[in-house]
Amino acid sequence: MSGLQKSALSPTITYMRKLFVRYFIVIGVLAGSLVSAVAVDALQSSNYQFSETALGGIGSTKSQSSSYKALTSGGIIGFGNSVDTNFQVNSGNETTNDPALAFAVANTGISFTDFSAGLTSTSTSTFAVSNYTSFGYVVQILGTPPTYAGHTISAMATTGTSLAGTEQFGINLVANTSPSSFGSNPDQGQFGFGVASANYGTANNYRYVSGETIATAPKSSGVTAYTVSYIVNVDSLTPGGKYTSSQTFLCTATF
Repeated sequence: MSGLQKSALSPTITYMRKLFVRYFIVIGVLAGSLVSAVAVDALQSSNYQFSETALGGIGSTKSQSSSYKALTSGGIIGFGNSVDTNFQVNSGNETTNDPALAFAVANTGISFTDFSAGLTSTSTSTFAVSNYTSFGYVVQILGTPPTYAGHTISAMATTGTSLAGTEQFGINLVANTSPSSFGSNPDQGQFGFGVASANYGTANNYRYVSGETIATAPKSSGVTAYTVSYIVNVDSLTPGGKYTSSQTFLCTATF
């Protein structure tokens, strides 16, 4: 091996569709009348009347006239997510049912330490996905392993462990302790349901097959943040030089 090699792995992010992100702010409106020690008449006019109004707690009452009828409530506003294998409910104020998908990459360029036949070189990158009112999403990775002067470091076509001294290029999306402590499990936040796919979801096991799915969400999901853990191993005959690689993350909503 001639000298040491260093590479700069620069994932190139390609948006395969127009992506939108919408943030929905739930604002609870408290309706009622503030009652003092002196009795007051119900709120009314020639067109409507509110009766049994109250402040505090959760309650409901029917308000109606010849022109309308409403069942109202006020006080503590409940919101959140409830889910099982057959349904999912997001409680709170009504929001649009238009689907939205958002995808963001935190760092679009990463670097490795000098390559050595006796030591694994590692690095990480991160991306985040959220989707609204779709049945989920899939994230694929496409691209080539690190290459220099016509030599390409071998991609790990089968899932396996890091072997220093053997040419390998692989990734996973979980926290690892070998060849060192690096990476992180997907962060689902409060309402995220994204997970690493089976081939890329086992600690200390790596793989790289261009076009494969690396992350999925089985349902509408809040933000899930992913960390991609990269390893590069070389052998004693790997040519010295500056190796480069480019990856594309493809995120697609499912319906």
